[in-house]
Amino acid sequence: MPEGEYLQYGGQAIVEGVMMRSPRYFAVACRAPNQEIIVRCEPLEKTWIGRQKWLKKPFLRGSLALFDAMGLGIRAMSFASKIQLDPQYAKRAEGDVAAEVDQAAAASGGKIQDAAIGASMFIGMAIGLFIFVYLPNLLAQTLQKQGWSGMKINALAGLFKIIVFFGYLTLIGSFRDVKEIFKYHGAEHKAINTLEAKQELNLDNCVKQTRLHPRCGTSFAIIVLLLSVIIFTFVPRYPLGDNHGIFLNTTIRLCLEILILPFIAGASYEVIRIAGKFKNSGVVHTFLWPGLMSQYITTREPEAKHIEVALASLRAVVAAEAGEATAPTEGQLDESAAEIA
Repeated sequence: MPEGEYLQYGGQAIVEGVMMRSPRYFAVACRAPNQEIIVRCEPLEKTWIGRQKWLKKPFLRGSLALFDAMGLGIRAMSFASKIQLDPQYAKRAEGDVAAEVDQAAAASGGKIQDAAIGASMFIGMAIGLFIFVYLPNLLAQTLQKQGWSGMKINALAGLFKIIVFFGYLTLIGSFRDVKEIFKYHGAEHKAINTLEAKQELNLDNCVKQTRLHPRCGTSFAIIVLLLSVIIFTFVPRYPLGDNHGIFLNTTIRLCLEILILPFIAGASYEVIRIAGKFKNSGVVHTFLWPGLMSQYITTREPEAKHIEVALASLRAVVAAEAGEATAPTEGQLDESAAEIA
């Protein structure tokens, strides 16, 4: 496999499973209630956004990757949910032997799709913007009446964003079901690390790998967060004047940050790409230390059952790439695009 292609392999943890993505395919593997590992592998399709060549330029492709990852994640979660509720995969009597199902025999039938993907992405982004952007800005804006300058309010809003972000991760990480997802997240990282180490994709090799990865979405989020805190501190808080109410001032600020955020995400994505190329560099590890440490919150050390699922998903896309290596599909990605692990 060419060296650059490793940067195009990544994935996401979902309920009882893992989604993996290669340059031209994506696969979802999940453990059903009867303990079977169900795998579905499909070629990637180009959405309207994915066909916009200008979005693949450096410092813009980060936004494209974010939308793409969200879309695939929602499709993967939809598939996993159907498997958990499908009567044919109901829990077996204790003592039954688990069986891994080949992706061609996965009984969900049809393509992994959800008519509500667009609506789900919109709602998810709206909720995220409210919790992580609007609310911190609203709390900081209340100090306008105390005579605080715009820059001080910006800095305080940035501090509130950091507190809300890590508070949110810590809170959800205390839930039992989320802890299980975080184990699949750790397994996904171990599987990708095994592939990048050019080792055979088996349980023994995977167990020895670290559960941390510089291209993790958590690291990406941390870089976006820290860069935005620094940059937004110096962006004028009241472009239309400060003679508006607290809620209107906060709404104007939200709109301003939304306009700038894609460029921050783009710059962060380029950092992640460089980190993926030089993942063993001490300098890279030092620079990405906050993001790597935050992965101790969003991942848990996986058990064999979690790693088996991650490996099943990764093997599916690797096998698909090998079988179609000379026949690019319509959904082939831009070769310069990197995947967040």
